Amino acid sequence: MKKAVIILSVLAIFVSCNQQKTIQTYIVENQDKPGFMSVDLPMSLIQLNTDKAPIDVKKTYESIKKVNVLGLPYLNNDKVYEIEKKTISTILNDSPLYKKLMKMDMNGMRVAIYYNGVATNINEVIVFGYSKKTGVGLARVIGENMNPSKIIKMTEYLKIDPSKLGLQQFKQVLDTIE
Repeated sequence: MKKAVIILSVLAIFVSCNQQKTIQTYIVENQDKPGFMSVDLPMSLIQLNTDKAPIDVKKTYESIKKVNVLGLPYLNNDKVYEIEKKTISTILNDSPLYKKLMKMDMNGMRVAIYYNGVATNINEVIVFGYSKKTGVGLARVIGENMNPSKIIKMTEYLKIDPSKLGLQQFKQVLDTIE
């Protein structure tokens, strides 16, 4: 009888576990694969120009904990580009976790912004972009009670030193594409 209860308990745990793939699992699974470039940015490396930033921008900055960035340069490989673009789109569009905030074109790149949580309590913002000029890219912004429109406003007041962020690998690839 004990064995039956244990087996049923274990099965219940496995069945109840969410097997849905997330952007976090996608980043973890691909960050070390050949061709992908990845960087995790703690907010301590991204500074705010506090002399000019209004109070709401300072609060927004404080609500962000870190940013994960994953990129796959295009490099004339249609098959890989289409597979990864579709995989990310499927995760974002099929999962109940992510809600689309907006879609736009930026300099020939399709960009979509999603969030996880409720509008008054956002803990994850996903920026997904792609183009055959640059490739496929994801930025996962992690924090507490974030406001995406204020995050966009906040970017005007950021001071970023690329030499401290380890972004040289991204710059080199993007320079070769242009």
